[in-house]
Amino acid sequence: MTPELLKLSAVSRHFGGLKVLQDVSLEVRPGSISGLIGPNGAGKTTLFNLLTGFDKPDAGTWIFDGTSLSGVPAFKVSRMGQVRTFQLTKALGLLTVVENMKLGAKGQKGESFWQSLIPAIWRKQDEEIEERAMALLAKFKLDAKADDFAASLSGGQRKLLEMARALMSDPKMIMLDEPMAGVNPALTQSLLGHIQSLRDEGMTVLFVEHDMHVVRHISDWVVVMAEGRIVAEGSADTVMSDPAVIDAYLGAHHDTDLGDDSLLSDEALEEMAAEVAAEKAEREGETA
Repeated sequence: MTPELLKLSAVSRHFGGLKVLQDVSLEVRPGSISGLIGPNGAGKTTLFNLLTGFDKPDAGTWIFDGTSLSGVPAFKVSRMGQVRTFQLTKALGLLTVVENMKLGAKGQKGESFWQSLIPAIWRKQDEEIEERAMALLAKFKLDAKADDFAASLSGGQRKLLEMARALMSDPKMIMLDEPMAGVNPALTQSLLGHIQSLRDEGMTVLFVEHDMHVVRHISDWVVVMAEGRIVAEGSADTVMSDPAVIDAYLGAHHDTDLGDDSLLSDEALEEMAAEVAAEKAEREGETA
């Protein structure tokens, strides 16, 4: 496999005379958490849409896990192991939580019209998919809501559901578009712990976020966009002291001590990571 899981070369996207992305080149290393930050209108979500097949560029190419994804539709991108979540969650409100989860599994025999008419063909696989769905819901502490309609979940719980559903396809890389937006502090802790556990399990994470505390505490690499271009990238501490970043994004708040945050302190995050690891070890012990 190439050193970069994802590599973009000179990607551009224009809407009429508006240049939303201009010659964006980027590399994402496997097994890392990369934060994508920038002011509103910087082109972050447009970049996500291009990478996941929801839009097409005017110029440029990108390679994921050694394969070109230029022009590949969204459903094929997902099957290849690159999945995303959205700023506004896409849970189907009139389906139950576990039914939403089962939609995320790929290669389902029951999706074929003729095979769906013969339950003996797909029933065993469906049971295995539901078992995996319940295991993930337990990991995200949503198993008690499994039979509830997704519409009954809070905004934070829907964020957890969308992340859990994305994992149903066993992706190599998960892209999170503002995962913390609208989430209360208690669920923010949980989401951060799960994002870190994804990296610990070898998955690659690319996320868009405006909360600088979150970016600093969990990112291995930070990329800053402004006016459709990448203006800086590097470690969080390096990027947040870059004059170009301060001018483009951080502004008058750049002198704020981002480490002085009890909610997202290193000790709190370490405690969360230990809790997630303990829960994982307990589950593995039960299935051994």
